[in-house]
Amino acid sequence: MNIIIAGGGKVGQTLAHQLSAEGHNLTMIDSNNHVLDHSVEQYDAMAVSGNCASKEVLLNASVDEADLLIAVTAMDEVNLLCCMTAHGLNPNLHTIARIRTPEYADQIMTMRDVFPLSMTVNPEKQAAMEIERLLKFPGFLRRESFAKGRAEIVELRIDASSKLCNLPLSEMGNVIKCRVLVCAVLRAGNAVAPSGNFVLQEGDRIFVTAPTSNLEVLLKNLGIVPKKAKKILICGGGRVSYYLTSLLADDNISVYLLEKDRQQCVRLAKDLPNATVIHGDCSSHTILEEQGIADMDSVITLTGTDETNMIISLYAGSRGVKQIITKLSHAENSALADSMALGSIITPRELCCNNIVQYVRAMQNQTGAAISVHAIADGQVEAVEFLVDDATRHCGKTLKDIKLKPNVLISSITHGANTQVPNGLSVFVPGDTIVVVTSGRGILHNVNDIFA
Repeated sequence: MNIIIAGGGKVGQTLAHQLSAEGHNLTMIDSNNHVLDHSVEQYDAMAVSGNCASKEVLLNASVDEADLLIAVTAMDEVNLLCCMTAHGLNPNLHTIARIRTPEYADQIMTMRDVFPLSMTVNPEKQAAMEIERLLKFPGFLRRESFAKGRAEIVELRIDASSKLCNLPLSEMGNVIKCRVLVCAVLRAGNAVAPSGNFVLQEGDRIFVTAPTSNLEVLLKNLGIVPKKAKKILICGGGRVSYYLTSLLADDNISVYLLEKDRQQCVRLAKDLPNATVIHGDCSSHTILEEQGIADMDSVITLTGTDETNMIISLYAGSRGVKQIITKLSHAENSALADSMALGSIITPRELCCNNIVQYVRAMQNQTGAAISVHAIADGQVEAVEFLVDDATRHCGKTLKDIKLKPNVLISSITHGANTQVPNGLSVFVPGDTIVVVTSGRGILHNVNDIFA
């Protein structure tokens, strides 16, 4: 497809990387020529310099021949105007805008006819929703939900005291007493598709597929007794903090929000009456101690600087905080974080880009397209959810009689309200939802792409 990306920041660059790898024709628009030069060099994209909301610039980017425009500049107003202008020039164009300002959310929903948007994305709100889910199951580093919440892929780290340390996967069922599937293991930065004789080691991060109903059993039998957070400290008073605190308002959680900008503290205190807003520097261990960091059930670091978030998270771990959640903005820092005790890692731009990639694939395949797409194992593995329909091959056949492509695994099948981790005798039929995990380079656009 012909895709225009307006805005060459972190999200724009991540999208360019993913969509160019999938073979799309990309045009990047940005007023920064240095950003454009990098895009041309790295992603074989066309480059147009200028204001993406300008009619002339959009015509130079061949908007009349484009299939999709994604506006992810730093300003919501520019993104909206860009999409409106582009749609006026090409009424058949699909448009996606990043809208982050809380005041605009309801406005856009109630005035859909005015704003010709196919989709909006809000990385900060998505990050807040992900953090809220982690707070409800503090034993996991990460949770990806499928089949309307009936199936999940969760991430666990194996430490020296874990019951799974030095255990072959074939014996895992004897320990956890419930049926799950380890669909990927991240060891020393490399993703592995494990077999039954694979032995788990200290430091491994494992990605486990399970029906949601089995998660509590899994944690209990691993000796992990998760205590749901009742008292949390949020470091940083940006948009993610605002959305998260709003989500937690009805959860009977005491929220302490630490922010160094006094004016921002005043605004937050006005908008978030259920939180205790504190004016202070998150990076000061004296202030952290004054706020009782050691007594917190959870510490969530959401400042605008990755290094600051890492340092605060490490300090929280040294003070015995059980659940730590760290926001990182840069992908290269995610790789570094693997060797550090930073708890759960949240990367807003990855959450945002996954949703957009899912939409792009759905545009290409209206029938059998992915319902959801999640990158796991530091982006080396994809978990893709599909709805089985009448056009899906091999319906009714047992899995042992179906040949899948290399590096493709069906990790769960949901039939109605029942989700199962499949075995060789499992079948899928129209109406079922299947989750497929792939570590191959090929892109799964359609459910039938999984078959050999």
